[in-house]
Amino acid sequence: MRVAHVTLRDFRNCERGALELSDGLTIACGPNGAGKTNLLEAIYFGLTARSCRTSNEREVVRHGGGPARVAVTTIREGERYLIETALDLNEGKRIRVNGSPAGGPASLETRPPASVFIPERLELVKGAPAHRRAHLDRFIAAAWPARAEARAAYSRTLGQRNALLARARSGSGSAAQLDAWDEQLGSDGAALMEDRAGAVEQLEPCFAARAVELGLPEPAAIRYRPRSRAHDAAALTAELAARRAQDLERGFTTHGPHRDDLVLTHDGRALRSFGSQGQQRLSVLALLFAERDVLTEHGREPLMLLDDVMSELDAPRRARLVQAILAGGQTLVTAADTDHLPGAVAPGVAILEVDAGEVHAAPRAVAA
Repeated sequence: MRVAHVTLRDFRNCERGALELSDGLTIACGPNGAGKTNLLEAIYFGLTARSCRTSNEREVVRHGGGPARVAVTTIREGERYLIETALDLNEGKRIRVNGSPAGGPASLETRPPASVFIPERLELVKGAPAHRRAHLDRFIAAAWPARAEARAAYSRTLGQRNALLARARSGSGSAAQLDAWDEQLGSDGAALMEDRAGAVEQLEPCFAARAVELGLPEPAAIRYRPRSRAHDAAALTAELAARRAQDLERGFTTHGPHRDDLVLTHDGRALRSFGSQGQQRLSVLALLFAERDVLTEHGREPLMLLDDVMSELDAPRRARLVQAILAGGQTLVTAADTDHLPGAVAPGVAILEVDAGEVHAAPRAVAA
């Protein structure tokens, strides 16, 4: 599956735009502030229906413009799909596939996953565990769409249990109902933990190999750190019951997979605490490439969207990264100019020029 064509309107600083993507590498060039990152964000928004930069999605609607709209044409096994995503400040978000409202896991089959790097993605190493949990769960949903429900089910049950705990703490509810919620949360939590552990097990060898390929001295590793030691639903239910008094005192659930973490290490030490800025950047890129490897194995090769990837990398590592990009699947990279991507301008690579929020020219293939 690949992305063939993208149009956007009233998204960030772009009033109107249209572009085609190469089957391999597309480079979006332009000066700082031209709108390259906005273009990358728009494509991500069109494929995932969420922003990769802000939790306040109202920000993506162009000031003084109408609804933000992104239309992405994808091709899967010869079939074309038009995915239209619109965000209206008053009416909210609407998603349509070939003119019909989208919904359910089946709609995921019309679009490739999107894997994005922006400088803020360093939060995957430096930020709170919640960032890493959410990222891992999105990866699981992309690789195994049928498993997306596990996280949603756990979140719903956790919310119900927390609401009951809060009521019991304030004296307006009964703790007697917690037995049923403990059992349900134990079941949902065990399923989520199993999915996370299995996903990390598949990612581990790919991450280690990609880290070396990109120039992060070995050994680099990724580890799943569950808060619970339970190996099944019954054991997790028992752990929840054992902490009930503490939960009632605090008014929320203090134990379970919503407290898990994902740790990236180099030479046995956590990159979050001991890695340089360059090492942290390489580790995030290695993770994204490892995810692409696993997704591709499952027939779900992602579109990679890479913004400002060369910052803080020395020349040898820049060259390594360019080779990894060229050897992979469909990728969009932003850069001030092609000189920032040594060796990337090759036959079949497409070039876009971005300025003042507009894509000035259709991509042009580099002559052989």
